[in-house]
Amino acid sequence: MKKYVVLILIFSIFVIRLIYLNIYQKDYYLDKYYAKTENYVYGTSAPRGRILDINGNILVDNIGIKTIYYTRLKGITNEEEIQIAQKLANIIDIDINEDSLKNYYLQINDTNNLITTEEWELYDKRELSSKEIKELKLSRITEEDLNNLDIIDKKSATIYELMHKGYSYSKKEILKNVSDDIYSKVIDANIKGITTELTWERKYNYNDTLKDIFGRIGKIPIDKKEEYLNKGYELDDIVGLSYLEEYYEDYLKGEKDLYKVNSDNTLSLVKEGSPGNDLVLSIDINVQLELERLIKENILLVKKRKYTDYFTEAYSIVGNPLTGAIMALSGQKLLDEDSKTFENVNTNLITSSFTVGSVVKMATLSTGYKYNIIDIGSSELDGCVKLYQVPLKCSYKSLGKINDLTAISKSSNYYQFKIAIGLTGNKYTYNMKLNTTSEDFNKFRDMFQEYGLGSITGIDLPNEKIGIIGSLTSSDLLLNLSIGQYDTYTPVELFQYVNTLASKGEKRKPQLMASIQNNNQIVIENSYNTLSRVPLEVKYLERLQEAMHLGILNGTSRNYIKTIYNPGGKTGTSETFIDTNNDQVVDTKTISLAFLGFAPLDNPLYSIVVLTPNIYIEKDYEYSKLYITRNISQGITNFLFENK
Repeated sequence: MKKYVVLILIFSIFVIRLIYLNIYQKDYYLDKYYAKTENYVYGTSAPRGRILDINGNILVDNIGIKTIYYTRLKGITNEEEIQIAQKLANIIDIDINEDSLKNYYLQINDTNNLITTEEWELYDKRELSSKEIKELKLSRITEEDLNNLDIIDKKSATIYELMHKGYSYSKKEILKNVSDDIYSKVIDANIKGITTELTWERKYNYNDTLKDIFGRIGKIPIDKKEEYLNKGYELDDIVGLSYLEEYYEDYLKGEKDLYKVNSDNTLSLVKEGSPGNDLVLSIDINVQLELERLIKENILLVKKRKYTDYFTEAYSIVGNPLTGAIMALSGQKLLDEDSKTFENVNTNLITSSFTVGSVVKMATLSTGYKYNIIDIGSSELDGCVKLYQVPLKCSYKSLGKINDLTAISKSSNYYQFKIAIGLTGNKYTYNMKLNTTSEDFNKFRDMFQEYGLGSITGIDLPNEKIGIIGSLTSSDLLLNLSIGQYDTYTPVELFQYVNTLASKGEKRKPQLMASIQNNNQIVIENSYNTLSRVPLEVKYLERLQEAMHLGILNGTSRNYIKTIYNPGGKTGTSETFIDTNNDQVVDTKTISLAFLGFAPLDNPLYSIVVLTPNIYIEKDYEYSKLYITRNISQGITNFLFENK
């Protein structure tokens, strides 16, 4: 009995394995088989997956380009290739490449008479090489000789050169964007080695909007040759070279057509290729276009004011604070004020960092809560701090009696300075020596990183950078760090930070991908998982939200988001010293403005970050009332709530 059970079990395993190989791995082993034989070649390209917004609007599509290719077949002679070039020249029109004519003249004419008897003798003695003989011939072909070539010969010369361009075994592009009529004639001519195929190029349906974030496609870079060959690519394949196209290459790439080389060297389609998967973004193109419009409009308004010489760009990100999904992101740089010309600098959102000022103060208070330096309701009389050999450091104005709520809503520097001093284990006294250590700085930075400040966010784009983390330690710099005037942060770091505040301590990756789809069927759906939690009790995180809400109601963030949306927010003002004449010496102090916020407080739907670096040269504090950050924030949040 046991013997039969074993036999049945073995037979069942055999049948299951057979089914698995024939159904689930059939294509895999067929491809392996085709790749091992010399009688099969792949087509040049397959359409990449499209890129869509969250509502199904096609942002990046493909255009089929009718293209003629030549593939060098095994055993083909030079004379046969000349015949192929001549047959094709009788069908197509092609721009003549004059540089190709001499070489072709050599192929179709007996030019041995161009070499002297003495030179042939030197060749026989191996004192002249074949290459040198060819160069001598080429140098002696005259313009009169070339004028004897007719138009078909000249077109053949150009085609012949294209047939030998690049790697000998790769497919050569002869002509693209051919008409339907020519395309059909080439097919009907059935010229050996010549194929007609649709190649695919990217089409951007919204012009340059987000084009840099979508990224570039192109031939495999030399430095990644081995990586792609190991994945089964061919050297002439088109791949994603940057940003989303690169990050999601494995999903966006299509499967190419497979051809069998027939006995007469013609090609027959064996396996039809297929498009890549579609990448669906969390981007809402309507929100995206409105955000771009607001940024450009307000940059131009600011540039009409004095002292804005070095203000050229502004940045903003809008998204869902509870998931990290990005609805819109824009960096705009003014190139020419008169023509109102702008350049997209969206990639700066993940690669460029800025001093951001007081927007970090919620993270500073969190550090104070964690180390029991302050607690809910801890109050101080706002003032100034004087440390040994450090100039007096104060809030922007005297704020009277403040607590943890008003320290945020009214933006007290003094309150943050007292937290910084407390981190060192000292109690403040006038003109004291603080004797800071790197550990004091790390206490701040560790908490800041819990929110996403000073660390990689994990956004689904390659080449993300973090801001500059200062390497020096001093009493003055520790106080500066507490108010956002030392380390620098990228806009996407600020986006992760405000989302962590809005979600009461849940830190998630900022994400552009909502799903991967194939024929409208979901292949992958983003789950927006939590990376970590801020190590504070919820009561403290709720306290920070309350402080940000008060900032919108009657504090420094007033009117940045309409109060009817029940928002929270925080502004930041920072000083930056810049080199204005490229002499490696900083000579001008500029002011940068920042804002981050979210709404509504109880169940946040939207979060926003706005940064306007170097908005004006510091001349007069009152002149800083340039409302670009407020106008962008209020404008886009109004748009979001009115169109939800």
